[in-house]
Amino acid sequence: MKRALTIAGSDSGGGAGIQADLKTFSALGVYGMSVLTALTAQNTIGVQAVFELPPSFVAQQIDSVVTDIGVDAVKTGMLANSEIIHVVAEKVKEYRLPNLVVDPVMRAKSGDPLLRPEAQEALVKELLPLALVVTPNLPEAEALVGFPVKTLEDMRQAAMAIHAMGPAWVVVKGGHLEGDVSIDILYNGKEWWEFTAPYINTRNTHGTGCTFASAIAAWLARGADVPEAVRLAKEYLTEALKAGAKLNIGHGHGPGHHFAILYRKMGWES
Repeated sequence: MKRALTIAGSDSGGGAGIQADLKTFSALGVYGMSVLTALTAQNTIGVQAVFELPPSFVAQQIDSVVTDIGVDAVKTGMLANSEIIHVVAEKVKEYRLPNLVVDPVMRAKSGDPLLRPEAQEALVKELLPLALVVTPNLPEAEALVGFPVKTLEDMRQAAMAIHAMGPAWVVVKGGHLEGDVSIDILYNGKEWWEFTAPYINTRNTHGTGCTFASAIAAWLARGADVPEAVRLAKEYLTEALKAGAKLNIGHGHGPGHHFAILYRKMGWES
């Protein structure tokens, strides 16, 4: 069995963060492991509190997992501060961890901050150059490049600017674009790919970024190349959103249904 590691924060509501990552890994048939960077008191309405773990303990978790179990792909999510980013980058280099997918998490779906403002520079300088794939949504892309990203052409310009920061591949996610089609742009410095899916009109979108990045990591761990991993991840996320539209967990932005495909095969109701 292939092994995927998530390095991210805990979402006590279960829809995003470590919890969403591990559900995604399981749904896609890889063995999931976790390194926690922060604990959040969080639900579908917002983030009520954050407790950042000591960077040394983050490092110890990585050591424990890698030296015993090993890793075929890594996904990072909420990294909270520059000290944790530095530790993660150093461990990626020390162990030459493969297939690094960086989800540049900055805010929760509710708008609550999940990355200290001063940590963005560390993310750009230390972690993005190590990434095989980076997966910003439109607000995250805007924060990284410093100009508005509102159209498909803006997304292309942002992808080129982010690629210049060092990652091998950039996915700019178009879920925030207006229209009835969701378009993601993939760029590797030479070629372009577009991945489209019907726009799912639902408020239950909590954890979509975490889920998408984790799905990419899972498919990379299973041997897919990057364009195929992105395509399959988008298909998986679309199914999770479709089924999640009927879940209505909580009173705010509920989660998608990470096991929608399994439920359908088993004949279970969502």
